[in-house]
Amino acid sequence: MSVARTRVVTLLGLTGSVVEIEADISDGLPGFVLIGLPDASLGEARDRVRAAASNSGCPLPPRKLTVNLSPASVPKHGSSFDLGIAVAALAAADLVESASVERVVHLGELGLDGRLRPITGVLPAVLGAAHSGAGIVMVPSANVDEASLVPDIRVVGVASLREAAIWHGGAFEPVPVDPLGLAHPSRDASVVPELSDVIGNPVAVKALIAAASGGHHLLMVGPPGAGKSMLAARLPGLLPDLDVDSALEVSSIRSLCGQPVAGDLERRPPFESPHHSCSAASLVGGGSAVLRPGAASRASRGVLFLDEAPEFAPAVLDCLRQPLESGEIQVHRSRAVAVFPARFQLVLAANPCPCGQFGSRDLACTCSPHDRRRYLGRLSGPLVDRIDMQLRVGRIASAQFRLAADPETRTISTAAARERVLAARERARHRLRETPWRLNSEVTGMFLRSEAVRPPLGVTAAIDRALESGALTMRGYDRVLRVAWTLADLDEADRPTADHVASALALRRSL
Repeated sequence: MSVARTRVVTLLGLTGSVVEIEADISDGLPGFVLIGLPDASLGEARDRVRAAASNSGCPLPPRKLTVNLSPASVPKHGSSFDLGIAVAALAAADLVESASVERVVHLGELGLDGRLRPITGVLPAVLGAAHSGAGIVMVPSANVDEASLVPDIRVVGVASLREAAIWHGGAFEPVPVDPLGLAHPSRDASVVPELSDVIGNPVAVKALIAAASGGHHLLMVGPPGAGKSMLAARLPGLLPDLDVDSALEVSSIRSLCGQPVAGDLERRPPFESPHHSCSAASLVGGGSAVLRPGAASRASRGVLFLDEAPEFAPAVLDCLRQPLESGEIQVHRSRAVAVFPARFQLVLAANPCPCGQFGSRDLACTCSPHDRRRYLGRLSGPLVDRIDMQLRVGRIASAQFRLAADPETRTISTAAARERVLAARERARHRLRETPWRLNSEVTGMFLRSEAVRPPLGVTAAIDRALESGALTMRGYDRVLRVAWTLADLDEADRPTADHVASALALRRSL
């Protein structure tokens, strides 16, 4: 047989598309032609496959070999096609069974000695293969644990091309090899930061619990040392474990970024804190030939913390405006559009002025009013309008340090706060059980203002006046209502009261 076929998966963002590999051996001068819109790294597979096959003891015949990647209109990149190209070529040369090769999806990069190197993005690639109806996928042995996270698909791990050829019926003697692995750093098993370590700032602690309960975005403004970063670092510990779908999404992003994925799904919400010198591409994702997720996508289903937010370039911050509304990031390039998830909780921390001392009791601010306005003005109005809670965090007095030694005055513990968060989320989930939403932050304004849900006029009088005077936008009105519902869930109330609405408005206007 001169033509053989197999399949591989190419990734565009987190979306895996099945590509058919066709190998044809014909008469003519020896050569290796690779067609079907490969990129430079994929084009180099010609030399890798020939050398790997020869060094594995199953050399390709000295004839003309043509390999086609179909559909030809889909851009293809990376070295994960090596194994599929090699086994298709061996099947075309009648060295392995063509029927066996055709029913398996192959993923893996070949070394020149024939061993298989583990690749990144195995989890989303196997998910794409499973969604296309594939029943068997062959991967490098170092990627077996990660690929096995996908249910209802058989995973075959091989360490070398020779081992893959034997599995497909090739008449070769087994030769043991040392499997190759990725040098991943060990996963951090550090202790979750304890909320009770926070001294003072009871309003900020309550806002943090409310943010965790409803999935609300948070902006904290205060002088250096007030505890803004400390509070933000404790937010992931208040969030519940991820469900299976969310855990698959988080683990897929980790795999695509080349981060270690263990033999179990990542159940804890991620936490990303990029430096203020980052570019727009590093924050929201991008790239020229290969589109990769940015920090916003790596924080999906978790927390994205931007410390010293006014120090970020305004154009970089404004890239978050669309993901905050849609929950996804679309990276457009001339050949393709990649979609990455971006359902994160945004936490911003900022100083009140360039010197950071404005509003302090003992330290005098050296900034002019114009400097203060220009500094916080780097956070654009449309971006700040999308932040549900905006509060000021003050410095701690010495008396509060002494009071912190008393167990009765200490801040609530992380475990107790998480119990409150879980109870509030369960109330919201039960109330929204007949809707497509599960968190108060996801509910649309149209639903909140509907007759069946809208609180009475006497309850919303405060935000009605703020809307009428221009102190609130329509978006801000809806976000105050969402926070009010969360506060009601925390208080185990059936509907928000006037106090809940006033507290939600105060959290939004405390700057």
